[in-house]
Amino acid sequence: MRFSLWGKALAIGAIVGVLTMVLARIGFLVDERRGRQQEAIQSVQQSQAGAQAVLGPWLHRRCVEEWEVEVGEGKERRLQTERREFRLQQAPQSLTVKSFATTEPRYRGLFKVNGFLGRLDMSAQWANLASLEPERSVKGSRLTCDSVQLMVAVADTRGVQRAELKLNGQALAVSAGTEHPQYPRGLHAAFDLAQGPLAAELSMDLRGTSRLEVVPAAAQVEWDLRSDWQHPSFGGRFLPVQREVTPEGFHALWRVSELASSAARDVSKSGLLCPADTAGGAAMGGGMESDDAAADDNGLPRAARDVRCLDTLAVSFIDPINPYVLADRAVKYGLLFVTLTFVAVALTEVLARSRVRRVHPVQYALVGLALSLFFMLLLALSEHLKFEVAYVAASVACAGVLAMYGSHMLGGWRAGSAFGAALGGLYGLLYVLLTREQTALVVGTLGLFALVAAVMMLTRRVDWYRLFDDLSAPRARAE
Repeated sequence: MRFSLWGKALAIGAIVGVLTMVLARIGFLVDERRGRQQEAIQSVQQSQAGAQAVLGPWLHRRCVEEWEVEVGEGKERRLQTERREFRLQQAPQSLTVKSFATTEPRYRGLFKVNGFLGRLDMSAQWANLASLEPERSVKGSRLTCDSVQLMVAVADTRGVQRAELKLNGQALAVSAGTEHPQYPRGLHAAFDLAQGPLAAELSMDLRGTSRLEVVPAAAQVEWDLRSDWQHPSFGGRFLPVQREVTPEGFHALWRVSELASSAARDVSKSGLLCPADTAGGAAMGGGMESDDAAADDNGLPRAARDVRCLDTLAVSFIDPINPYVLADRAVKYGLLFVTLTFVAVALTEVLARSRVRRVHPVQYALVGLALSLFFMLLLALSEHLKFEVAYVAASVACAGVLAMYGSHMLGGWRAGSAFGAALGGLYGLLYVLLTREQTALVVGTLGLFALVAAVMMLTRRVDWYRLFDDLSAPRARAE
């Protein structure tokens, strides 16, 4: 049976509709695999440690003031004890952090999770401790204070492998917890208040997953970080003033003053430490879920509009190529990919009708199905191979099969080879679109413009009225 022109067009339209549903199902499969990857990240974080954020060293002490007041009248008059509990806190004048992070990849099945082991050498200086001296609010009251606590708050204390502390050169025992109600997780050391300057040196080994943050809670902060990871992503509220990324790793240096950051003041006001947990963990000290941490116009999590999140300096240990993200982007181009291929086949029919066989709608369907399966093949191979290798393997396989099929469909090996070469060009253009995120729009637009221009030039001499009459002639003769 010969298809009329309009019947063939409707059949191809129906095929495109079915292929759209096939591509949608492949897109759902990509989303499912990406969800499995997030589950793997959560599993590693639950078994090891999550994204890490460090606050401190920081000084605080708890004080209680009591006094007697007379209440009642006459015989009912009596003394009643009033009580005020408050906390004194003081940030260091300077904080210097020198650190080195070694990456430790973990695996859950096929899925890789970037962990790290960082050594942090922290040096904090206080010119005096006057802010920790309590003042009476009532004359003659009884005022008592606990020992001064030097604390370092950590987002996930399971990652603390070692901690050594020296105060003014003297070693001091470190205990778990911070003794601070707002930032309970971390470590602390107690000492008696003394006059004069104070210097604290803390060396800590900290294990975590995906991200490391430091709160610039001091008048002057400097964080020097080196790592063997080649693909850092710098975030937080401040970018490093110096950075160098090489094939051997990266080096970054942050410098922040209290003029630029309100972190020290916000800690005194019990602001939240909101680590950007890639797997959706809870924010430290506030119980806020990071899933609610979409930034508002000020760059703060929306769930923390009423409570200030602390400023942080941050680096994420990311993979430059996420196969699921790239596969998802590739599937979004799938319908355009199929449409361009169908246009190429139809154009071949139009320009070489005397030398090329008529292409049946079933053949269009098989070509479209092969094109759609390319994306599933890409997803499956990228879970076992590097994305570049998986892409080349999938594209060569599909282009080879379609070139062989095209040699029979189009009536000759030359036409089939040209068909395969054209598909290879489309696969190359798609790879450029996937890997050039910043320039994908301009590259894609120029590519489509070039294709449309080529079609217009190739068909500029076609008499479309005569062509439609010739294609409809077999149906007229049959009637």
